[in-house]
Amino acid sequence: MGNQINHVTLVGLVTNGEIACQQSQMLDYDLMVLDLTLPKLDGFGVCRKLRAQGYQMPILMLTGRDTTNDKVKGLDAGADDYLVKPVDLPELFARIRALLRRGQSIAPPVLKWGDLRLDPSTYEVSYAHQPIHFTRKEYSLLEFLLRNGRRVLTRSVIIEHVWSFENPPEEETVNAYIKSLRRKLRLAGAPRDLIETVHSVGYRLKQLSPESQE
Repeated sequence: MGNQINHVTLVGLVTNGEIACQQSQMLDYDLMVLDLTLPKLDGFGVCRKLRAQGYQMPILMLTGRDTTNDKVKGLDAGADDYLVKPVDLPELFARIRALLRRGQSIAPPVLKWGDLRLDPSTYEVSYAHQPIHFTRKEYSLLEFLLRNGRRVLTRSVIIEHVWSFENPPEEETVNAYIKSLRRKLRLAGAPRDLIETVHSVGYRLKQLSPESQE
């Protein structure tokens, strides 16, 4: 497959929908081939969840479910293409190449929270137009917070999504990174409590005022 689709260099395989969403948050995939019949969260749910979180990578649904209702449901959930098994490999490869070409022209949306902006395509962060420089891990942590907004993230969830499975840190390390994020954001003019601590639970972004949401 790699020889026929020249620019695919990294392939990930997961067997349930929840892990598919988690992997997509940790790794910058160019394309997702998605089955519908997945445990924990089916393909429709995975697609809707990723699109709701702002992920724009092309999604090809490859499944044995061939009803018109399923096709409409899949495309409405955010899939870019829907292919029914069994499928000839040359056709599958051609559709993947077409989606990859289309995806190259799609820039990921800028993540915003009030005056805070994070551009996933350039890895640039600013507050009120003032650039802020973060380490790679700080950037990943801030991006994860922005993608979840007011959802409370426990330290264990942050570790699971921001750090590798092979070398997870202690929970105190998360506290240290949050402290560093707050310091750099504050130096750029952000409020001290832009990243809120939910006592004994975790962290989330501060509720935006009505004015900052306009």
